[in-house]
Amino acid sequence: MTTEGTARIAVTGLATMGSNLARNLARHGFRVAVHNRTPTRTKALIEEHGHEGDFVAAETVEELVASLQKPRQIIIMVKAGGPTDAVIDELAAALEPGDMIIDGGNAHYADTRRREKALREKGLHFVGAGISGGEEGALNGPSIMPGGPAESYVHVGPVFEEIAAKVDGQPCCVHVGPDGAGHFVKMVHNGIEYADMQLIAEAYDLLNRVGGQSPAQIAEVFKQWNTGDLESYLVEITAEVLAHNSGDRPLVDVIEDAAEQKGTGRWTVQEALELGVPVTGIAEAVFARSLSGHTDQRKAVRDAFGASEVVAKPDEQLVEDVRQALYASKVVAYAQGFDMIREASKNYDWNIDLGAMATIWRGGCIIRARFLNRIREAYDANADLPSLLVDGYFRDAVKAAEEAWRRVVVRAVEAGVPTPGFVSALAYYDGLRSERLPASLVQGLRDFFGAHTYRRVDKPGSFHTLWSGDRSEIEA
Repeated sequence: MTTEGTARIAVTGLATMGSNLARNLARHGFRVAVHNRTPTRTKALIEEHGHEGDFVAAETVEELVASLQKPRQIIIMVKAGGPTDAVIDELAAALEPGDMIIDGGNAHYADTRRREKALREKGLHFVGAGISGGEEGALNGPSIMPGGPAESYVHVGPVFEEIAAKVDGQPCCVHVGPDGAGHFVKMVHNGIEYADMQLIAEAYDLLNRVGGQSPAQIAEVFKQWNTGDLESYLVEITAEVLAHNSGDRPLVDVIEDAAEQKGTGRWTVQEALELGVPVTGIAEAVFARSLSGHTDQRKAVRDAFGASEVVAKPDEQLVEDVRQALYASKVVAYAQGFDMIREASKNYDWNIDLGAMATIWRGGCIIRARFLNRIREAYDANADLPSLLVDGYFRDAVKAAEEAWRRVVVRAVEAGVPTPGFVSALAYYDGLRSERLPASLVQGLRDFFGAHTYRRVDKPGSFHTLWSGDRSEIEA
């Protein structure tokens, strides 16, 4: 039987993520054409997993294209940057108007916007799809964030919704918006993930170094926390990691304390700066990873000043305080992420539904958490919410946690235990609440040395003080 023109969808790039995504598609009854630059990977996939569904192996791009139904849909799962451009160029040369290229990698959204425009001019559809959930999610049901033309979603949407994670019967997939919207949202998702992990790590550090609890004891604390408002995938696996031993020692004690990163968190901070959105929690998480990697510098400073002398003692109040501080700080991190998505949506005319983003993050993805239902409800009730913090539920939750949150920050500072995530989240909260900020002095200084002008609270317009003259004020 010929396989020409019979495959519903294709995957090229068969490393672990690509292979697992292809298997997921096949398991859901789709005939999947598979291709890799190195044919041995294609052969290995068929040999090891061919029994899971209907695969069509292609050794060349021409064979891959020929195997597909029209309009052709090809998912590329290759390294971001130059390799992605190379694959897109090769595919575009072999495809026809109306066909679709879907980039499922962690591409920068600006690259996705550029590629979508270039392919649109050739009559091809380009979909930048953020896919979250790692290797397990790709195989068993990820959260999928496709951007690109709305008409493309008519064809690829039903496929993605079928293979995505499901929560309450709803697929964790929705059309995010035009051009780079999908990859932008995935980038912010990863930025929130950075902040979430940093906050969890700080909670562990406080309970360990200040509270005197062992990793195994803290694992039990996180298991308990995972039954309440903090229930989430990251809290769940934190308990698993902390409970695991390497020989007779906790694994967390033998892992080098230098965290790595692949760049999406850094991209989030860079883009937030361009948009003028303060994502302080994400930024502190990125810088905390950077600081951890400067091991020689850390040693030099430690040798010069000595390590912090922390006197640990069991403290049940500390456990509860850290729980509340963790929850409040997580709310701030998510609030900042959603602020950033809203601002980009306005800036690029994407019209992103923030409630829908919370909905598709409830399952499959790394930051899935119980309170995403609350976030969805908040934006469903008021799509123009100025900040997640002013929603009734989150306002009350943060207010209830505030005293404990402050006690945790004070305790950490007194003990010399760094908690940049907790501290920055609290400072952000206090900054938003302040009746007056010292930015008035900043503006006065800027006007003094650079004649940058300032606005007044008692009359409209911009003004400048003649600092080097008679110091009278003029309207600018």
